[in-house]
Amino acid sequence: MFKRIVLPIVIVVALAALYFWAAMKWSYSSGERAGWVQKFSNKGWICKTWEGELALVSLPGSTAEKFFFTVHDEKVARDITRYIGKRVSLHYEEKVGLPTTCFGETRHFVTGLTLAEEIPLGPGVIVPTPGALQAPPAPAAPAASVAPATPAASR
Repeated sequence: MFKRIVLPIVIVVALAALYFWAAMKWSYSSGERAGWVQKFSNKGWICKTWEGELALVSLPGSTAEKFFFTVHDEKVARDITRYIGKRVSLHYEEKVGLPTTCFGETRHFVTGLTLAEEIPLGPGVIVPTPGALQAPPAPAAPAASVAPATPAASR
C-alpha cells in the first residue's frame, strides 16, 4: 500500500521542487538595460513582488521603449526607490519556465543597479544628466599686457 500511493506522491513532489529550484537558479540570459525608472510598486495578492518599468531612450526625441522588470531583493528595491526618476543601469537575469506569476509578473529579474551620470550620444558627445548640471566656470581674466617702456625723450 505504501509503495503504491505514498512513494509516487513523494517522487512527484520531489521532481516539482527540483524543477522550481532549477528554474530559479538557472538564467536563460543576463544583461544590462539603461534608462529612467518611471514606475515601481510592490504588487500581489499573496506573493508580493516589486514590479517596475524602465523607460529606454536611444536618441533624444525618439519614442521611449519600456522594459518591464521584477525585483525580489529588498536592498535592490530600496536602491531603485532612491534613484527613481534618475538615469540608472539595471543588471538583470532572464528566467524562463516559471509556471506562475507568484515569482513575478515578468521574466526579467533585476539583481543590481548602477547610477549612470552621463548620457553618451555618440563617440565624443556626452550630455550630462540634469542632476549633474553645474554652472560653467567663469572665464579667467585676460593677462594684462604691459607695453615696453619707451625711453623718455631727451630735452
